[in-house]
Amino acid sequence: MIGAVELGLIYGVMALGVYLTFRVLNFPDLTVDGSFTTGAAVAAAMITAGVNPVLATLAAAGAGIVAGIVTGLLHTKGRIDGLLAGILTMIALWSVNLRIMGGANVPLLREDTLMTPLREAGLLGKTWIAALIFFVGVFILKLLVDWFLSTDLGLAVQATGNNKQMIRSLGVDTDGTTILTLGLSNGFVGLCGALVAQYQGFADISMGIGLILVGLASVILGQALLGQRVIFLATLAVIVGAVLYRIIIFAALAIGLNPDDMKFVTAALVVLALLLPRWGFLKRVPSWRDLSAGRRAAPREPEKAGV
Repeated sequence: MIGAVELGLIYGVMALGVYLTFRVLNFPDLTVDGSFTTGAAVAAAMITAGVNPVLATLAAAGAGIVAGIVTGLLHTKGRIDGLLAGILTMIALWSVNLRIMGGANVPLLREDTLMTPLREAGLLGKTWIAALIFFVGVFILKLLVDWFLSTDLGLAVQATGNNKQMIRSLGVDTDGTTILTLGLSNGFVGLCGALVAQYQGFADISMGIGLILVGLASVILGQALLGQRVIFLATLAVIVGAVLYRIIIFAALAIGLNPDDMKFVTAALVVLALLLPRWGFLKRVPSWRDLSAGRRAAPREPEKAGV
């Protein structure tokens, strides 16, 4: 259980990146499946070459940024559909990742990584101390995202996702905001890939397959519970969703489900999170404000047209 929470917090970094494209920019970015592995590959290759783990992790984030920029350029300057641009970059990254790793996988069990001090102290998967450290780290990243989205540039990014034509008429370079957001998003994803590789002790060419579904599950599950009207809660929700997703997967495995069925479980979670609000189920659940005030949520009245 503790290990599931730790891994969920690490994947919360990736969920923040998916939130930037999926919710803020309204862009279906499939680069994630490739840039996650790229981050893991770069970090693993550099660590095994003797590079400091901190520098290797930062380089992995930089590699993710480059991958996102490539997708952004294909979409904005090449006028390629956003979905197709992400797929093209993801496919190209498969070969790039094999070149970086020099094979299908790179072991890190005998290498010094960011997780080595925690592992040697017996904290990983055994106490809540490591989970608390991970939470502090991902919460700091969350606050950075909140700050960025509150700046003039961040507001321009949000406006680009809401109404590109309108904000372009006000003189905003929507191509630039799109490229920037895709770069930042995949930077988070690459950073997450590097952290996951160091946590599990290896980087593998297939570790990013289907990751976009995990990211969407984290975003949708968390925001179905906490909402997304306020940026602070929206970004916190994706972290909560990432942890909740890992706990659900842990519970599914604990009751004896086949590991091969986990992709189906993930898809089912996303479907449920999308359908329950439409069925009105979550509207009857007390909101966080109601819980903090000690009262149940009152049924919503239909909105009336008027002044």
